[in-house]
Amino acid sequence: MLGVSLGMSGVYALLDYLKAELTVRGGISATTATVASGARTAHMWLDIAYDVTGVVQGLMPVLLVLVLLSRDPGTAGFGIGLHRRPSRRDLRQGVGFAAVIGIPGLVLVWAAHQLGVSANLAVVDVSDTWYRVPLLLLQAAQNGVLEEIVVVGYLLTRLRQLGWSNGRALGASAVLRGSYHLYQGLGGFVGNFVMGLIFAWWFQRTRRILPLVVAHVLLDVSAFLGFVYLRQHLSWI
Repeated sequence: MLGVSLGMSGVYALLDYLKAELTVRGGISATTATVASGARTAHMWLDIAYDVTGVVQGLMPVLLVLVLLSRDPGTAGFGIGLHRRPSRRDLRQGVGFAAVIGIPGLVLVWAAHQLGVSANLAVVDVSDTWYRVPLLLLQAAQNGVLEEIVVVGYLLTRLRQLGWSNGRALGASAVLRGSYHLYQGLGGFVGNFVMGLIFAWWFQRTRRILPLVVAHVLLDVSAFLGFVYLRQHLSWI
């Protein structure tokens, strides 16, 4: 499963990091990393088609995960708490997680930028068109659903079934999350590793994935729209 989704993304991100450190003068800090991007052709309808297809493609591993988890007999909600309807409690907890992770995360981004251990972040590279914000919202939703269901819900469920201890599984999930952010530099790895520890720890105790999806989507929406509207005022974004 990971070999056709975020596990392979981690391998490529590691290679991108090593390539920057070994071949670029100034290392990773002399490169620029893009988080959200869009197609650029001479036809808007073609750009939209490419971009929507990319979002749908990013959700395919989630569908595969749900099929695989559904094969476990007697496991309600795929074992990750999806048998219940979303509630206000899920939303409140998701907002809380977003605040707990997001505020220190901004400090970490600033510190990593000052220390020169991270790439310059061009967070959004989408043309200034009427569909830019809707596209960014869709990409944020895709990221939140994909990463939390695969890296937390699926991986921790499978590792528990394989007899891994909670500590080992928690560490593996956090390392995986950090690995596919290495293209952003060490700051991206460390920040997402810590986020992975917190999210995995909470899931192991509750078996509920929706609040984590909500939190991740809110974090990405804030990052994407914040970059679009604040980059002219904050040089380190």
